[in-house]
Amino acid sequence: MEDLYGILEVSRDATQDDIKKAYRKLVKQYHPDAHPGDKDIEEKFKKINAAYSVLSDPDKRARYDQFGTTDSNSNPFGGMGGVDFGDLFGDLISQAFGGGFGGFGSSRRNTNSNSPRRGNDIEMVVNVTLLEAMKGISREIEVMKWETCQHCTGTGAKPGTKPETCSKCNGTGQVRQAQQSLLGQFVSITTCPDCHGTGKIIKEKCDECSGRGQVRKKHKLEVKIPAGVERNMRLRIPGAGEAGTNGGTAGDLYLIIDVGLDSNFERSGADLHTSLLLTYPQAVLGTEAEIKTLDGKTEKISVPAGTSHGQVLKVKGKGMPKLNSKTTGDLYAHVFIEIPTKLTEKQRELIKSLADEMKAPVSENKTGFTDWLKDKLFS
Repeated sequence: MEDLYGILEVSRDATQDDIKKAYRKLVKQYHPDAHPGDKDIEEKFKKINAAYSVLSDPDKRARYDQFGTTDSNSNPFGGMGGVDFGDLFGDLISQAFGGGFGGFGSSRRNTNSNSPRRGNDIEMVVNVTLLEAMKGISREIEVMKWETCQHCTGTGAKPGTKPETCSKCNGTGQVRQAQQSLLGQFVSITTCPDCHGTGKIIKEKCDECSGRGQVRKKHKLEVKIPAGVERNMRLRIPGAGEAGTNGGTAGDLYLIIDVGLDSNFERSGADLHTSLLLTYPQAVLGTEAEIKTLDGKTEKISVPAGTSHGQVLKVKGKGMPKLNSKTTGDLYAHVFIEIPTKLTEKQRELIKSLADEMKAPVSENKTGFTDWLKDKLFS
């Protein structure tokens, strides 16, 4: 069995975040849509998805780390040289007790490749704006995936013909070889070299799918993005993944939500943050200001007298909706006090009078640097 950590190019002590980052990087690099017709890339992509499905699940990962397999019913020594220890122990006990325990190794799981197999899951990124995440939207997306070939109904054989049972493995997809030793009989099980594990031999392949039984097609799908979704959230659409084989169920489609940034609002969970620009008199004396919400509406906000620069005012219930809830977050306005760069003569005199009243020394320069330079050059 190929090392799953090696497939994802991470170390065995990698964190779940490390595994997720590595997976997304490899998905972008090896996605079949970017390499149409490249069978090696398709196979690599399948391995990446299979490795991630194990290592992203703590229980499966723990079983894999301990036994080299994720199947809790599998023999934990299954990777040791192809030796079937279930058959070995069964033979030894059978020999010792006259065959009374001959069924000892019969619980080994069936690995016949003709059994139904569930289709692979698909992941894709869906970009939404912050406003779309607030309101929730319906979006048509396009998904490239494998589906059952309609030309051959999934058999892989040319219409009018059908696959034949492999004579070497009798349709099991596996060949067993028994070897006698001092400890008993060792049984090795390998994939049938003639049918490559399918149990069938296709003499005349389907022209549409080249014997695969599946074709890759683009599908359009209407999906609903609920209000309140957050960045990196995964939405599951059951049965919208790859088609199964041999009557197996289809995999699932997972949408990874990427919420874009907004120039006027910053999100923190269900809360929104924005800025509120006030003049000095408004901040000192207090006022009732207007503030725009994310949906474009205007809300009145009470600014108390003595509000300082950097102070935060709250508008209750005007944030983001909480996912699967009727409640919403709040909108927080961060106060910025506007300092005028140009004053009329009257404004300057009034501010000078205020400074004198407050005993606050100020500069006597009436002009900025540009005007000062002009006076020096042309006076």
